[in-house]
Amino acid sequence: MLNKQATRDAYGKALVELGQLHDDIVVLDADLSKSTKTADFAKIFPERFINAGIAEQNMVGMAAGLAAAGKVVFASSFAVFAAGRAFEQVRNSLAYANLNVKICATHSGITVGEDGGSHQSVEDIAIMRSIPNLSVIVPADGASTRLALRKLYEQPGPAYLRLGRSALPLIYEDDTDFQIGRGIVLRDGRDATVIACGTTVSLALEAAHTLAEEGIQVSLVDMHTIKPLDQDLVVRKARETGAILTVEEHSIIGGLGGAVCEAVSEKYPIPVRRMGIDDIFGQSGNPDELMQHYGLTSDKIVQNIRLLLKKKLK
Repeated sequence: MLNKQATRDAYGKALVELGQLHDDIVVLDADLSKSTKTADFAKIFPERFINAGIAEQNMVGMAAGLAAAGKVVFASSFAVFAAGRAFEQVRNSLAYANLNVKICATHSGITVGEDGGSHQSVEDIAIMRSIPNLSVIVPADGASTRLALRKLYEQPGPAYLRLGRSALPLIYEDDTDFQIGRGIVLRDGRDATVIACGTTVSLALEAAHTLAEEGIQVSLVDMHTIKPLDQDLVVRKARETGAILTVEEHSIIGGLGGAVCEAVSEKYPIPVRRMGIDDIFGQSGNPDELMQHYGLTSDKIVQNIRLLLKKKLK
């Protein structure tokens, strides 16, 4: 069994599995199929695959037309293009019409690495979360990516699935109870809560083990669905622990941290700290070194929990 897998790799394999089960699935790509891994589907189902070329807006328009004709459409590109270049089409052609298209965007965040700041989308969750009717899902490993894809096929309507380039530790089993709109509690603790998504969930798990050795017991939530946010779980953990740390490979503005702060401030105000990209662009570099540079490490999570607990006690 694999110990690590990139969520984009899991996506490619899961598309093939779904395609074998459901002949109403059509897959589109914007000339990046080898990178987004939709090439796996194209090889087996060429009659149900369309390369729209380097034209993301056209790809989304084509996806809308196919969905209006009854197809379940999975459309892929890099996150910076899917959320940025095609924003108007996602908003007006898909979400406004509430069509059954799943935008599955790979190469999100700073772990895109050497491609640099122009290709490192740290704003896409905020952009997509602002669009009515659009679900936003950020899986933490290969298994949850496969589970998310199955649920997205079953759930009608538009969605944004955020995937990554780098291999991540496997956390889940294929029989995990994965529900869109319901966070997963990976650990229970009374001292504080860490809420993470995507690449940062495995880092948070590592930090939770370190903190436990110090006698600090934290709850850990994988908030894989940013929209609709599991507000009931957020409020329950706020009540139980009295302090929350959010961790994401995304800007601290408008993403997971913003969503959690909105829920907490309205329903159960407590101290919250946000870890993420501090309102700056990415840069070219090795993915692991970039995560270190931007403070997205298990050690930094531990440090922030300590600071949060001091604030909680005041």
